[in-house]
Amino acid sequence: MTIDNPAHAERLLTKLRASLPIPATMTSELMAVLRKQSGGGDVPTRCQVTGLHYAGDEGGIVCKLEFGRETGGQDFFVSLTHLRFDGRSGLTREIIAYQKHRTKQLRRFERSR
Repeated sequence: MTIDNPAHAERLLTKLRASLPIPATMTSELMAVLRKQSGGGDVPTRCQVTGLHYAGDEGGIVCKLEFGRETGGQDFFVSLTHLRFDGRSGLTREIIAYQKHRTKQLRRFERSR
């Protein structure tokens, strides 16, 4: 069972790379994880996606996040599914479709195990 449609993921990745850097907002779940990883420090809700990579079905589209000085210049890498984007962006609809599809497929995969 494949989780992502590789052709769709590659098309979206190409569009996203052409739009870098992309402002994003982290989900509350992601913020909790990053706070823990950074030793309980304050992690801003807003970030910039400055790099992208496709990690196959296991990881999907992975984003490099930068926060600037707030995190000591430390970079974080997270799945695209843990980020939210401005609704006025032309890519937001495609990102949301990818996120929904990937999340649904991951749930199916987990149930089939």
